[in-house]
Amino acid sequence: MHALAALGANVIGVRRPRELDDVDALVIPGGESTTMDKLVRAFDLQEPLRKRIADAMPVYGSCAGMIMLADRIADARPDQDTLGGLDITVRRNAFGRQVDSFEEDLHIPRIAGQTSAPEGHPQTFKAVFIRAPWVEEMGAGIEVLATVETGPARGRVVAIQQGNLLATSFHPEVTGDHRIHEYFMQMVRTALR
Repeated sequence: MHALAALGANVIGVRRPRELDDVDALVIPGGESTTMDKLVRAFDLQEPLRKRIADAMPVYGSCAGMIMLADRIADARPDQDTLGGLDITVRRNAFGRQVDSFEEDLHIPRIAGQTSAPEGHPQTFKAVFIRAPWVEEMGAGIEVLATVETGPARGRVVAIQQGNLLATSFHPEVTGDHRIHEYFMQMVRTALR
């Protein structure tokens, strides 16, 4: 919420179906995807969210948000469900446990020219991975925006877009670099035209 507000967006929290009617776009943040799934169902948000996603509302999901937007989860709990929308299969906690969290500089050409780039780092984005998923499989309509560039996970897909849906397996909100959020806001403005 702070990253979007810093870029001039009018931001409100959505916790009930009636609040969903007041937004033009949605960010599904990181967290614990199985808990998020249970809360979405408990607060009667699952079907309204699925409908808005199917109606092309712009949505950005980071980390657990990516899992929530995936059509399929490779290692889902038997009772776990998603909102869907992205023609992908994700693997939860793909990079390991909390102690395996890491940072990596990624090349994301779509955001390289954003005005909110931190001084001295216009060509890369410092991605923070915390118990992050990765994309295992994807349909033909998925655009890959970034992959891991080093280490044993080299080549793993960690940022994607499909139409009005954007997802990253990392947490851009913790870096102070708002280029991902700025890119999402551009997506929202385009969708509202």
